[in-house]
Amino acid sequence: MPAKLEAKERSLVNIFNNDYLFQIPDYQRPYVWTTEQTSELLDDLLDITVKDEELVDDLLGPIKNNDNETVNTLLNKLPPYFFGSIVIIKGTEPHSEVVDGQQRLTTLTILFCVLRELFDKENYPNSIDQRVREISDLQGGTTGQFRLSVRDKVFFQKNVQEKSKLRHFIEHPPSDLSYSQQRMFENTKHLWQELSKYGSERLDMLARFIIQRCYLVVVSASDSNSAYRIFSVLNDRGLDLSPTDILKANIIGAMDNKKERKKYNDEWESVENELGRDDFRALFAHIRMIYMKAKGRKELSEEFREGVLNRVSKENKNFIDDVLIPFSDTYEIVSRAAYESPSGADEVNCYLKHLNRLNNSDWIPPAMAFFKCNKSNTNALIQFTQDLERLAYGMFITRKNVHYRISRYAQVLRTIENNEDRLGDDSPLQLSSKEKEEILRVLDGRIYSLPNVPRPLLLRLDSLLAEQEVSYGNSVTIEHVLPQNPKEDSEWIKWFPDKEQREEWTHKIANLVLLSRRKNTQASNYEFDRKKREYFQQNGVTTFALTTQVVNEKEWTPKVLERRQEELIDKLKKEWRLA
Repeated sequence: MPAKLEAKERSLVNIFNNDYLFQIPDYQRPYVWTTEQTSELLDDLLDITVKDEELVDDLLGPIKNNDNETVNTLLNKLPPYFFGSIVIIKGTEPHSEVVDGQQRLTTLTILFCVLRELFDKENYPNSIDQRVREISDLQGGTTGQFRLSVRDKVFFQKNVQEKSKLRHFIEHPPSDLSYSQQRMFENTKHLWQELSKYGSERLDMLARFIIQRCYLVVVSASDSNSAYRIFSVLNDRGLDLSPTDILKANIIGAMDNKKERKKYNDEWESVENELGRDDFRALFAHIRMIYMKAKGRKELSEEFREGVLNRVSKENKNFIDDVLIPFSDTYEIVSRAAYESPSGADEVNCYLKHLNRLNNSDWIPPAMAFFKCNKSNTNALIQFTQDLERLAYGMFITRKNVHYRISRYAQVLRTIENNEDRLGDDSPLQLSSKEKEEILRVLDGRIYSLPNVPRPLLLRLDSLLAEQEVSYGNSVTIEHVLPQNPKEDSEWIKWFPDKEQREEWTHKIANLVLLSRRKNTQASNYEFDRKKREYFQQNGVTTFALTTQVVNEKEWTPKVLERRQEELIDKLKKEWRLA
């Protein structure tokens, strides 16, 4: 029988129903979405519904009066929201093996479970529970199965999917969570905390919008070969027309003069070749941010025409001369830490290198804008990059989501555009007292448990301890001094007999070091002296100042860790002016 392929755009009401029982196969990677992705998704949904006061005013009355017809009519006027696509292997039965889309399906299930537990209106929890599991109907042949089975099925069912278990999970999470379990816990807690701010009517509105007006493209194949082929095509980077290709055709293609068209085409391609295709596209996204000062909502090419080209000039060549070329220069400087000046360049580039270690590039637009206006003012650049690095790391460490970061950087862009004071306490470039306190609190906690944070933070700390600019390779790994799972008869247990105290210190800054080698699980559990001698050193030398400090310690006790924790945080406190 020939393979059957089908692609349909479906609302969630037609996905989280009895037509599908989703199964995440064991060969799939674990659940990895962090609160970064989850909060971005939630903020998009809240912006469309709960935060739209005009819509809220129109809907609250009908919702309170259970006027479903009016509510549905108003909801249908809202633009639909697309979550993207999923790829499944599915025959005629509901069983659906998920090839692509695990992260979204799992996060949406968590969202439904949180909404179910927060509702206090009669029958509504049962209504939302239908999105989590099918209704048991023994005569009809349905047994009440959960609509999604993840790899860690028992854990997910017990703590999230089962009714009335979620609140306890948030307040009393199990110890020793695996990476994917930790992500499930953090996302569940984040959604609970954010949605707890709203009353029943607003949550009702949000739930209706999600279920009725949010869509996924479901690509189903009857056999695995076809499914994986579709998955490969969907994820193939390829060299199709990019937004910059489309803009090039619009901008240069509209030039009447052939000589001008040739000249500017050569300049355009020169910039693209210099930066590379990916960085060239990123450049346009950053320019869009500089002009529009808001998160992108539409296709880049469409927003660029509306928000940038229409504001620059009717002459397309002016865009290339006055915007594209100058900003490509500043983009190259800030993204590659390549500032040049007779004096002060090293200091500027040092801060830029720290910034480029972050896992987001949201800081680049304000850096580009400031460098464009102050390229020859080295003192101003030193002050600005120092303050920008402090702000960026502060938001990074406290794990501010992309919406918050973009909003904050938009404020910074406005101060640059209006030439406002950047050094005052009320400047968006500066940290408030509350923000400083939050950063210090996080720094004193279990840093290793925060996704993406440990490596850049430890490299930043190591550079402070070295008191000089240090070049780090890509093969840097993080090691726990006190092992995560020490042997019962080891010296570690003698120093840390209390399990709770041991677990508390294991993931803190004081217990983390950097190595320029791959991790060695066996060496991780060596006793302290042997670990220092055989694992932390190479030919009797340590590469990192952070690790050298540990090698110089004679023992590794709670008292040593307390002293070290205070000293390391004081270093960061002084550098980032957190006192």
